[in-house]
Amino acid sequence: MPVSQELLEILVCPETKQPLTAASEDLLAKVNAEIEAGRLRSRGGDKVASPIREALVREDEKVLYVVDDGIPVMLIEESIEL
Repeated sequence: MPVSQELLEILVCPETKQPLTAASEDLLAKVNAEIEAGRLRSRGGDKVASPIREALVREDEKVLYVVDDGIPVMLIEESIEL
């Protein structure tokens, strides 16, 4: 279930307050390739093990926030550096 447009309009990065947009299919494919190779970790240091189906990317395209079952996980330590 994709994040609604109304929610996207009010969500911002909790760290920098930059706007967020839905991650592109290309970006998700790259991130999932890194997960499959076992190289991706969250900013908190935990290994990301499951493929990501939906995510939000910060305006500067440096940080990704996973959307889990339609709910954005907006915790800095759970985010992923790109």
